[in-house]
Amino acid sequence: MEKDLYNDFRIPVPTGFEKVFSHFYFAGNTSDQTVTKTLLPSYQTIFVFSFGSNVLLESTQNTQLTVDKCLVLGTIKRAFTYSLPPGSSILVAALKDDAFYRFFGSSPATENLPIDPCGLVDGNCFTALWYELNKIDNPDEQVRYILEFCRPYLREQSGVAQQLLDYGEGSLSPIKTVATYNSQSERSIQIKQKKYFGYSVKELSRYRRFLKAIKLIEDMASKGAKEDWFRIIHECGYYDQSQLIGDFKHYINLSPTRYLKFQKEICNPNH
Repeated sequence: MEKDLYNDFRIPVPTGFEKVFSHFYFAGNTSDQTVTKTLLPSYQTIFVFSFGSNVLLESTQNTQLTVDKCLVLGTIKRAFTYSLPPGSSILVAALKDDAFYRFFGSSPATENLPIDPCGLVDGNCFTALWYELNKIDNPDEQVRYILEFCRPYLREQSGVAQQLLDYGEGSLSPIKTVATYNSQSERSIQIKQKKYFGYSVKELSRYRRFLKAIKLIEDMASKGAKEDWFRIIHECGYYDQSQLIGDFKHYINLSPTRYLKFQKEICNPNH
Protein backbone atom coordinates (compact mmCIF):
# COMPACT_ATOMS: atom_id res chain seq x y z
CA MET A 1 0.00 0.00 0.00
CA GLU A 2 1.37 3.37 -0.94
CA LYS A 3 2.02 5.63 1.99
CA ASP A 4 -0.10 8.53 0.79
CA LEU A 5 -3.19 6.32 0.42
CA TYR A 6 -3.65 6.41 4.20
CA ASN A 7 -3.57 9.89 5.64
CA ASP A 8 -3.85 10.80 9.33
CA PHE A 9 -3.01 13.93 11.28
CA ARG A 10 -3.91 15.99 14.35
CA ILE A 11 -5.71 19.29 14.06
CA PRO A 12 -4.84 21.88 16.74
CA VAL A 13 -7.60 23.43 18.81
CA PRO A 14 -8.44 27.03 17.85
CA THR A 15 -8.09 29.85 20.36
CA GLY A 16 -10.93 29.99 22.87
CA PHE A 17 -11.55 26.25 23.04
CA GLU A 18 -8.27 25.07 24.66
CA LYS A 19 -10.06 24.11 27.90
CA VAL A 20 -12.74 22.17 26.04
CA PHE A 21 -10.89 20.06 23.45
CA SER A 22 -7.36 18.67 23.64
CA HIS A 23 -7.14 18.04 19.88
CA PHE A 24 -8.96 16.85 16.78
CA TYR A 25 -7.78 13.89 14.74
CA PHE A 26 -8.46 12.98 11.11
CA ALA A 27 -7.74 9.67 9.37
CA GLY A 28 -8.72 8.73 5.83
CA ASN A 29 -8.16 5.56 3.81
CA THR A 30 -8.22 5.77 0.01
CA SER A 31 -6.34 2.50 -0.50
CA ASP A 32 -7.87 -0.85 -1.44
CA GLN A 33 -6.97 -2.41 1.93
CA THR A 34 -8.42 -2.06 5.41
CA VAL A 35 -6.12 -0.19 7.80
CA THR A 36 -6.22 -1.18 11.49
CA LYS A 37 -4.70 0.82 14.35
CA THR A 38 -4.72 0.56 18.14
CA LEU A 39 -5.54 3.65 20.19
CA LEU A 40 -3.90 3.89 23.60
CA PRO A 41 -6.16 4.89 26.52
CA SER A 42 -6.43 8.65 26.93
CA TYR A 43 -8.77 9.11 29.92
CA GLN A 44 -10.85 11.32 27.68
CA THR A 45 -14.30 11.12 26.14
CA ILE A 46 -14.28 11.36 22.36
CA PHE A 47 -16.75 12.15 19.60
CA VAL A 48 -16.22 9.98 16.52
CA PHE A 49 -17.66 11.07 13.16
CA SER A 50 -17.46 8.42 10.42
CA PHE A 51 -17.71 9.17 6.70
CA GLY A 52 -17.84 6.86 3.69
CA SER A 53 -17.64 3.14 4.45
CA ASN A 54 -18.53 2.21 8.03
CA VAL A 55 -15.64 2.13 10.51
CA LEU A 56 -15.23 -0.79 12.93
CA LEU A 57 -14.19 -0.41 16.57
CA GLU A 58 -13.08 -3.34 18.72
CA SER A 59 -12.22 -3.31 22.43
CA THR A 60 -9.59 -5.46 24.14
CA GLN A 61 -12.56 -7.50 25.45
CA ASN A 62 -13.45 -8.28 21.79
CA THR A 63 -16.58 -6.13 21.77
CA GLN A 64 -17.17 -4.96 18.20
CA LEU A 65 -19.05 -1.88 17.07
CA THR A 66 -19.78 -0.45 13.65
CA VAL A 67 -19.74 3.34 13.44
CA ASP A 68 -22.39 4.50 10.99
CA LYS A 69 -22.43 8.29 11.42
CA CYS A 70 -21.41 9.48 14.86
CA LEU A 71 -21.09 8.31 18.44
CA VAL A 72 -19.55 9.23 21.76
CA LEU A 73 -17.10 6.87 23.43
CA GLY A 74 -17.17 7.16 27.22
CA THR A 75 -13.96 7.75 29.15
CA ILE A 76 -11.25 5.82 27.27
CA LYS A 77 -9.58 3.80 30.04
CA ARG A 78 -8.52 0.79 27.94
CA ALA A 79 -6.97 0.52 24.49
CA PHE A 80 -9.14 -0.34 21.50
CA THR A 81 -8.55 -0.95 17.81
CA TYR A 82 -10.23 0.82 14.94
CA SER A 83 -10.37 -0.42 11.36
CA LEU A 84 -10.85 1.90 8.41
CA PRO A 85 -12.01 0.01 5.29
CA PRO A 86 -11.30 1.39 1.81
CA GLY A 87 -13.17 4.64 1.18
CA SER A 88 -13.65 5.56 4.83
CA SER A 89 -12.52 8.41 7.04
CA ILE A 90 -13.02 9.54 10.63
CA LEU A 91 -12.90 12.86 12.44
CA VAL A 92 -12.36 12.57 16.19
CA ALA A 93 -12.96 15.34 18.72
CA ALA A 94 -11.18 14.65 22.03
CA LEU A 95 -12.87 16.34 24.98
CA LYS A 96 -10.57 17.70 27.68
CA ASP A 97 -10.86 17.26 31.46
CA ASP A 98 -14.45 18.11 32.53
CA ALA A 99 -15.67 19.18 29.08
CA PHE A 100 -18.20 16.34 28.79
CA TYR A 101 -19.83 17.51 32.02
CA ARG A 102 -19.79 21.09 30.80
CA PHE A 103 -21.62 20.04 27.65
CA PHE A 104 -24.15 17.57 29.04
CA GLY A 105 -24.36 18.13 32.82
CA SER A 106 -23.17 14.62 33.72
CA SER A 107 -20.09 12.44 33.49
CA PRO A 108 -19.96 9.58 30.97
CA ALA A 109 -21.95 6.65 32.36
CA THR A 110 -19.87 4.10 30.49
CA GLU A 111 -16.18 3.44 29.93
CA ASN A 112 -14.86 2.55 26.47
CA LEU A 113 -18.47 1.97 25.44
CA PRO A 114 -20.58 3.83 22.87
CA ILE A 115 -23.14 6.45 23.77
CA ASP A 116 -25.73 7.65 21.29
CA PRO A 117 -24.99 11.41 21.18
CA CYS A 118 -28.58 12.19 20.18
CA GLY A 119 -29.68 10.72 23.50
CA LEU A 120 -27.62 13.28 25.39
CA VAL A 121 -29.65 16.27 24.23
CA ASP A 122 -33.17 16.85 23.01
CA GLY A 123 -33.80 15.98 19.39
CA ASN A 124 -31.51 14.40 16.81
CA CYS A 125 -29.14 17.34 16.48
CA PHE A 126 -25.99 15.22 16.24
CA THR A 127 -27.37 13.35 13.26
CA ALA A 128 -28.14 16.71 11.67
CA LEU A 129 -24.59 17.82 12.50
CA TRP A 130 -23.18 14.73 10.75
CA TYR A 131 -25.16 15.51 7.58
CA GLU A 132 -23.72 19.03 7.54
CA LEU A 133 -20.17 17.77 8.15
CA ASN A 134 -20.58 15.22 5.39
CA LYS A 135 -21.01 18.10 2.92
CA ILE A 136 -17.61 19.58 3.91
CA ASP A 137 -14.47 18.12 2.33
CA ASN A 138 -11.85 19.98 4.39
CA PRO A 139 -11.22 18.60 7.94
CA ASP A 140 -10.19 22.06 9.21
CA GLU A 141 -13.53 23.46 8.02
CA GLN A 142 -15.32 20.52 9.65
CA VAL A 143 -13.63 21.36 12.96
CA ARG A 144 -14.73 24.99 12.71
CA TYR A 145 -18.30 23.86 12.06
CA ILE A 146 -18.21 21.54 15.11
CA LEU A 147 -16.98 24.36 17.34
CA GLU A 148 -19.79 26.67 16.31
CA PHE A 149 -22.29 23.87 16.79
CA CYS A 150 -21.01 23.12 20.32
CA ARG A 151 -20.78 26.71 21.53
CA PRO A 152 -24.42 27.10 22.71
CA TYR A 153 -24.27 23.89 24.79
CA LEU A 154 -21.13 24.76 26.75
CA ARG A 155 -21.61 25.60 30.44
CA GLU A 156 -19.25 27.59 32.66
CA GLN A 157 -16.62 25.51 34.42
CA SER A 158 -17.27 24.74 38.09
CA GLY A 159 -14.95 26.44 40.57
CA VAL A 160 -14.27 23.09 42.28
CA ALA A 161 -13.44 21.46 38.92
CA GLN A 162 -10.94 24.22 38.17
CA GLN A 163 -9.37 23.83 41.62
CA LEU A 164 -9.02 20.07 41.11
CA LEU A 165 -7.22 20.77 37.85
CA ASP A 166 -5.01 23.44 39.43
CA TYR A 167 -3.99 21.23 42.36
CA GLY A 168 -3.97 17.95 40.42
CA GLU A 169 -0.34 18.15 39.30
CA GLY A 170 1.39 19.89 42.18
CA SER A 171 -0.42 18.59 45.27
CA LEU A 172 0.18 15.17 46.82
CA SER A 173 -3.48 15.09 47.82
CA PRO A 174 -5.60 17.36 45.59
CA ILE A 175 -8.83 16.02 47.11
CA LYS A 176 -7.72 16.96 50.63
CA THR A 177 -6.40 20.34 49.48
CA VAL A 178 -9.63 21.29 47.65
CA ALA A 179 -11.79 19.95 50.50
CA THR A 180 -9.93 22.10 53.04
CA TYR A 181 -10.10 25.17 50.79
CA ASN A 182 -13.89 24.82 50.40
CA SER A 183 -14.61 23.63 53.97
CA GLN A 184 -16.13 20.43 52.60
CA SER A 185 -15.53 16.78 53.38
CA GLU A 186 -13.04 14.81 51.31
CA ARG A 187 -15.84 12.39 50.40
CA SER A 188 -17.87 15.26 48.96
CA ILE A 189 -14.95 16.39 46.78
CA GLN A 190 -14.28 12.80 45.66
CA ILE A 191 -17.88 12.55 44.44
CA LYS A 192 -17.53 15.85 42.58
CA GLN A 193 -14.23 14.71 41.02
CA LYS A 194 -15.97 11.62 39.62
CA LYS A 195 -19.00 13.65 38.53
CA TYR A 196 -17.02 16.30 36.66
CA PHE A 197 -14.26 14.15 35.15
CA GLY A 198 -15.59 10.58 35.02
CA TYR A 199 -12.64 9.12 36.97
CA SER A 200 -11.08 9.31 40.42
CA VAL A 201 -7.76 10.91 41.37
CA LYS A 202 -6.43 7.42 42.17
CA GLU A 203 -7.33 6.17 38.68
CA LEU A 204 -5.69 9.20 37.08
CA SER A 205 -2.52 8.75 39.15
CA ARG A 206 -2.18 5.15 37.96
CA TYR A 207 -2.76 6.20 34.36
CA ARG A 208 -0.10 8.93 34.56
CA ARG A 209 2.37 6.39 35.93
CA PHE A 210 1.64 4.15 32.94
CA LEU A 211 2.12 7.08 30.52
CA LYS A 212 5.47 7.89 32.12
CA ALA A 213 6.57 4.29 31.60
CA ILE A 214 5.43 4.42 27.96
CA LYS A 215 7.47 7.58 27.38
CA LEU A 216 10.61 6.14 28.98
CA ILE A 217 10.33 2.95 26.92
CA GLU A 218 9.82 4.93 23.70
CA ASP A 219 12.75 7.24 24.52
CA MET A 220 15.06 4.27 25.07
CA ALA A 221 13.90 2.64 21.84
CA SER A 222 14.38 5.85 19.83
CA LYS A 223 18.00 6.06 21.04
CA GLY A 224 18.67 2.42 20.20
CA ALA A 225 19.31 1.65 23.85
CA LYS A 226 18.37 -1.64 25.49
CA GLU A 227 15.35 -1.34 27.76
CA ASP A 228 16.39 -0.71 31.36
CA TRP A 229 13.40 -2.18 33.20
CA PHE A 230 14.83 -1.45 36.66
CA ARG A 231 15.21 2.22 35.77
CA ILE A 232 11.64 2.33 34.43
CA ILE A 233 10.30 0.64 37.57
CA HIS A 234 12.21 3.05 39.83
CA GLU A 235 11.50 6.31 37.97
CA CYS A 236 7.80 5.56 37.45
CA GLY A 237 7.15 4.45 41.02
CA TYR A 238 6.37 0.77 40.47
CA TYR A 239 6.97 -1.76 43.25
CA ASP A 240 8.40 -4.37 40.91
CA GLN A 241 8.35 -5.65 37.33
CA SER A 242 5.14 -7.61 37.83
CA GLN A 243 3.28 -4.39 38.74
CA LEU A 244 4.65 -2.71 35.60
CA ILE A 245 3.53 -5.65 33.45
CA GLY A 246 0.16 -5.58 35.23
CA ASP A 247 -0.44 -1.98 34.15
CA PHE A 248 0.41 -2.75 30.53
CA LYS A 249 -1.94 -5.74 30.55
CA HIS A 250 -4.65 -3.63 32.18
CA TYR A 251 -4.49 -0.71 29.75
CA ILE A 252 -3.50 -2.27 26.42
CA ASN A 253 -3.55 -6.05 26.96
CA LEU A 254 0.12 -6.26 25.93
CA SER A 255 3.34 -6.81 27.85
CA PRO A 256 5.91 -3.96 27.70
CA THR A 257 8.10 -5.96 25.30
CA ARG A 258 5.16 -6.74 22.99
CA TYR A 259 4.18 -3.06 23.10
CA LEU A 260 7.61 -2.24 21.66
CA LYS A 261 7.18 -4.87 18.96
CA PHE A 262 3.84 -3.49 17.80
CA GLN A 263 4.57 0.19 18.49
CA LYS A 264 4.19 1.26 14.84
CA GLU A 265 0.58 0.03 14.81
CA ILE A 266 -0.30 1.90 18.00
CA CYS A 267 -1.64 5.45 18.03
CA ASN A 268 -0.69 7.46 21.12
CA PRO A 269 -3.21 10.31 21.59
CA ASN A 270 -0.73 12.11 23.85
CA HIS A 271 1.76 12.65 20.98
